[in-house]
Amino acid sequence: MINEKDLIKRLTTKATQEAAFKDLLQLYKERLYWHIRKIVITHDDADDVLQNTFIKVFKNINSFKGESKLFSWMYRIATNEAISFLNKKSKILQVSNETLQQQAVSNLKSDVYFNGDDIQLKLQQAITTLPQKQQLVFNMKYFDNIKYKDMANILDTSEGALKASYHLAVKKIEDYLKTH
Repeated sequence: MINEKDLIKRLTTKATQEAAFKDLLQLYKERLYWHIRKIVITHDDADDVLQNTFIKVFKNINSFKGESKLFSWMYRIATNEAISFLNKKSKILQVSNETLQQQAVSNLKSDVYFNGDDIQLKLQQAITTLPQKQQLVFNMKYFDNIKYKDMANILDTSEGALKASYHLAVKKIEDYLKTH
């Protein structure tokens, strides 16, 4: 297991930066990919956003203050990049974010990178009916099992608000699954 403080030191030192960044990629690439994928839904979009996330991390590592865990900081960047990506794409296509996500979910069955069954597809459809913040909270808690404390750092909000959002999201998803 890599020590986070050592990794940050190596990332901010010119001589060790490249090797440290490879370690960082190895450590967090897959987890960040799946977090992003849950937001943007398609593989190609998730790949693009992941690449942008790591570029931003690399460019801004010297401004990382260490007030949160490195992963929380990266998760926040990934979340913001994914949301910005959706906003840009929906603007270009002149549709709402909700419509964009619903279209992506309806295309999942033909996506060679999606290997879920009908139940997982139905869950994805239910998640897209949630407001964006509830989607984020639900995905981070349900799929990634992120603690409310860490989630509060990532989303810059209170733990209480996150618990309420998660509870509402679960209720809405249950209702959706019962009626569809």
